[in-house]
Amino acid sequence: MLRVDDARARILAALTALPPRPVALTEAVGAVLAESLRAPEALPPFDNSAVDGYAVRVGCVRGASAAAPVTLRVVGEVPAGRLAEGLVLAPGTAVRVMTGAPVPPGAEAVVMREDTDERGEAVGVREPAEAGENIRRAGEDVRVGDEVLGAGAVLKPSAVALLAALGVGRVAVHRRPRVALVATGDELVWPDERPSPGQIRASSALALEALVRAAGGEPAQLGIVRDDRAALEAALTRAAEADLILTTGGVSVGDHDLVRQVLEAQGAIAFWRIDMQPGKPLAFGHWAHTPLIGLPGNPVSSLVGFELFARPAIRRLAGHTDLIRPPMQARLAADHEKRAPRRQFLRATVRWSETGLQATLSARQGSHQLTGLAEGNALVVLPEGPGQWAAGDAVEVMLLEELEAYGRRDPDAE
Repeated sequence: MLRVDDARARILAALTALPPRPVALTEAVGAVLAESLRAPEALPPFDNSAVDGYAVRVGCVRGASAAAPVTLRVVGEVPAGRLAEGLVLAPGTAVRVMTGAPVPPGAEAVVMREDTDERGEAVGVREPAEAGENIRRAGEDVRVGDEVLGAGAVLKPSAVALLAALGVGRVAVHRRPRVALVATGDELVWPDERPSPGQIRASSALALEALVRAAGGEPAQLGIVRDDRAALEAALTRAAEADLILTTGGVSVGDHDLVRQVLEAQGAIAFWRIDMQPGKPLAFGHWAHTPLIGLPGNPVSSLVGFELFARPAIRRLAGHTDLIRPPMQARLAADHEKRAPRRQFLRATVRWSETGLQATLSARQGSHQLTGLAEGNALVVLPEGPGQWAAGDAVEVMLLEELEAYGRRDPDAE
């Protein structure tokens, strides 16, 4: 059996990022840039006021105070969106400016409106000003030619705002991978159907669809395929039009585990057993040149296998460089004994405690028991071989959700 890290490395080595394509900026959120972007113009594009107030010369308001305000003659006004045409700030004068408005030539600072007394065609300034105060200089955020985003950057909403400010309307991004989902087994029915005696609902099918979408892929449900070789071959041929195929079930050693048999006979199979629990029967191969990950049929094994292998694969195809959830450390809330020789991924809930992150293991760890995943937010990773851990011992954890959803650190304990 392959170790988890080796199996994942072999899957990722067989995949490359999908070709880039130009898309409108509004369609690019969450996608990965295929090329670096340089600023075609400066930000801000011109010197402008950071506040509503009066543009002044620093020397003219030196020594100003509430007790002895300096009176300046107001020679004009510049609202946002207008140019300071014909306005020159001579000594003893001021120009009223709005937030974002260009500052007139000769202006060395802007005094906030709150620090002035407005007197019609004059203004009394009650505070001195320093050079550059309340002026946003052209190019102080971005200069022309600066690299603003590198290849491989994920276009989050704030990055979209930056590019929009620079007038960039289209970007080259890696295409989101299309992922075909194929559930196998005579025992399966859809969640909205009533199972016949001996049947169960395909509980992981909808979860995998959501997980594919969250990983950056575009899922396509191809239905439940019965334990029939011809039907499975036909379904896989349809699925091969996608960029990645995910199957559930049919990869173990039973007579009706047809996915592995069909792959070995007519496709290509690289491996099919992983030294892990849950999820040992997991296959990787190709069908008609399309990569295929065969997830186990047990629902928890299927979802854990997705996190460890399918999610990194989807992110590789989408152009991401950070493929694996970063490992973290937490302390066990209670004693735990491990007897299994394989690496274990135990369902847990991780929360803040007085000593940092604390992991509480779910009481239900069977590969068919979904409650631990539904209630928790993490997997505790225990290494190969038996072992014992006492309450308070540090263990590796893989967070599956944002920690904030499970309570923030108590600010009073800071």
